[in-house]
Amino acid sequence: MEIIAQAKEMQRRSEQRRREGMIIAFVPTMGYLHTGHLSLMREGRKRGDVLAISIFVNPTQFGPGEDYGRYPRDLKQDLKLVQGAGVDIVFTPSAQEMYSDGFQTSVDVERVTQNLCGISRPHHFRGVTTVVAKLFNIVKPHLAFFGQKDYQQLITIKQMVEDLNMDIEVIGMPTIREPDGLAMSSRNAYLNSKKRKEVLSLYRSLGKAEELFGQGERSAATILQEVRRIIEQENSVTIDYVKICDARTLEDIDEIKGEAVIAVAVKIGKTRLIDNIILKEE
Repeated sequence: MEIIAQAKEMQRRSEQRRREGMIIAFVPTMGYLHTGHLSLMREGRKRGDVLAISIFVNPTQFGPGEDYGRYPRDLKQDLKLVQGAGVDIVFTPSAQEMYSDGFQTSVDVERVTQNLCGISRPHHFRGVTTVVAKLFNIVKPHLAFFGQKDYQQLITIKQMVEDLNMDIEVIGMPTIREPDGLAMSSRNAYLNSKKRKEVLSLYRSLGKAEELFGQGERSAATILQEVRRIIEQENSVTIDYVKICDARTLEDIDEIKGEAVIAVAVKIGKTRLIDNIILKEE
């Protein structure tokens, strides 16, 4: 397994593999890896000849007062984990390597970033799309894997790739959950046992939404009312948003037709967590 910190060296190595006719599979991460990340890597290992990942906590997607400084990091443990996943190359750039002095270019994807997390984190997705575009240019993958837990991010990256004619297939993978149902996230490390028990209300509320949908309920307002009721039973959990949106445009809808996403974001203490499920008519 190779560890590369310089962008030019990563580009050179990827170009060499491409000339050899190899398919490069890529999993971008911010590190502090868990089973959800590893599931993306296992799929990449199956579908690519070369499996590359990045470990980079991207400063430009954190807003003022957010947790960039305290975001969990453990590179030594991450490298142990990825060896077992069959990773060939780990790209570990510094912030200076990615954003040199005088950096002034960004990538904006407009409409699908306006709702959901884009309301309370207005600059977040500009940071995400810019860094992912840079990583795509550096790693030069044929396939890129993203988890559906960050559903808005997945849709945003797909939109960017389509709009900019990037020759990359973006593949969304199912959310991986803890045994108790909590969606796996690096930020789960912030939770003590009491907080963890309280945020399980997210999973319960989404399960209730799925149950109502399965019983034939199609009114977004009716389903959202029940989801909010379940989450609000936990006094320490504050709702950022609970929304039902078109699964492709991420615009709010009143009635579920075809495929929709119900997405939830909450804060407990200083920790912000998101989750979602897809509601789809058979």
